[in-house]
Amino acid sequence: MKIVILVLLLAVVASLFSGLYFVYKDKGSTNRAVIALTVRIALSLVVFALLIASYWFGWLTDGKL
Repeated sequence: MKIVILVLLLAVVASLFSGLYFVYKDKGSTNRAVIALTVRIALSLVVFALLIASYWFGWLTDGKL
């Protein structure tokens, strides 16, 4: 479960930087930056919901072994 969360967080960061790239490259002529940042928000919500569900169902512990 921790690997899935880390992969999703990396996807969030990648989407953030792609949005930054599109803002710089397109200079407002297309909506690619908006789409990239919308994907980032959606991924962030999925990570948040997955963390809550993982804690609720006991899939993710508090880190103590």
